[in-house]
Amino acid sequence: MKEIVLGFVTSFFVVLLTTPSLIKVAKMKKLVDDPNEERKKHRKSTPTIGGIIIFAASIFAYALWFPSDNLSYFGSLHHFSESVNDFKFLISAAILLFFIGVKDDIIGIAPMKKLLGHVIVGFILVVMADIRIMGMHGVFDIQEIPYWASVLLSVFTYVVVVNAINLIDGSDGLAAGTGFICSVFYGMWFYGTYQYDLSMMAFVLAGSLGGFLLFNFSPAKIFMGDSGSLFIGAFVFVMSMKCIETDTRLLDGWTENVSSAVFALCVLAYPLVDTLRVFTLRILKGRSPFSADRNHIHHQLIDSGFSHAFTALYLYLIVIVVPLVSLAFKGYSATIVFFSMLLISFALVHTVFIFRFWKARGAKIPPHAEESQSLPASGSSEPV
Repeated sequence: MKEIVLGFVTSFFVVLLTTPSLIKVAKMKKLVDDPNEERKKHRKSTPTIGGIIIFAASIFAYALWFPSDNLSYFGSLHHFSESVNDFKFLISAAILLFFIGVKDDIIGIAPMKKLLGHVIVGFILVVMADIRIMGMHGVFDIQEIPYWASVLLSVFTYVVVVNAINLIDGSDGLAAGTGFICSVFYGMWFYGTYQYDLSMMAFVLAGSLGGFLLFNFSPAKIFMGDSGSLFIGAFVFVMSMKCIETDTRLLDGWTENVSSAVFALCVLAYPLVDTLRVFTLRILKGRSPFSADRNHIHHQLIDSGFSHAFTALYLYLIVIVVPLVSLAFKGYSATIVFFSMLLISFALVHTVFIFRFWKARGAKIPPHAEESQSLPASGSSEPV
């Protein structure tokens, strides 16, 4: 428990104390996003390299407080060996993703090179580190799946999760706040399932994002860029895989008999549903699923006249509610819970259209819902 608290506090204060200097340097070196496109709603140049400090603080705190000297902390030598193995490959993959993101933020990167980077990272995490989905855990009445299917499904999941986090980074504080909430949920899950090393990893990321959110919430003073969203996506992917592979049958407390696979999906319900929705609309219109537009849920809210702050807080509420509701279904068939939570997630995410209808009928928008003046730079381009 001590290492978890220290990891959170360390990453939080590293970001809190160093971000003002990073903002100053970014402005001096012109590492900013200018509002020179119609899709961008911010009206002043804003630094785009906040991911640098999120990456640095998370890796520093994780490495500093990683409890490698205390075997009893993990419960067994096998668990210790597995945790060190995960740590080694996760750091390697995170560094590679970080440099891909930094290059994309500063000078841009060709889509094929970016895709190649994702393939390499996916290979490192899924094949070399063996962090993968090994079964469906009762969803569709399927348990174990073949190794080849496990690898393909896991690499596909990695691409989806990383891009989903990247895609929601289009409103002040949205990606950082969503990542913070997801990390806290995973941190609590791992603590409740006695996986304390993974709990520390989750809370280290939560600390970094909590500190960054103080500068990124509307009106944003700095954006995280791809260097931040890709790094967050990789960490969230690993936590999702570890959550899915948790055996809850022998546990007690609030995690007992919870479908781990469905809970992991519920934690990421908002970014996954939003990504699925946007990609489907683009394909139906005969466009590339990676082409930029303003069809994301946060765009719909902002274009309806709501502020970035209101948009972020409203979507935070959805991110919090869906996993909590899923806990009420524990003990039921995993397939029933999966479809129930899928319907609930779609319903909650699409309540945005009630707001649009309200606006179209001439209803008065709340006073706090005035147009804000900033939009994260990473929202100006789509990932690969």
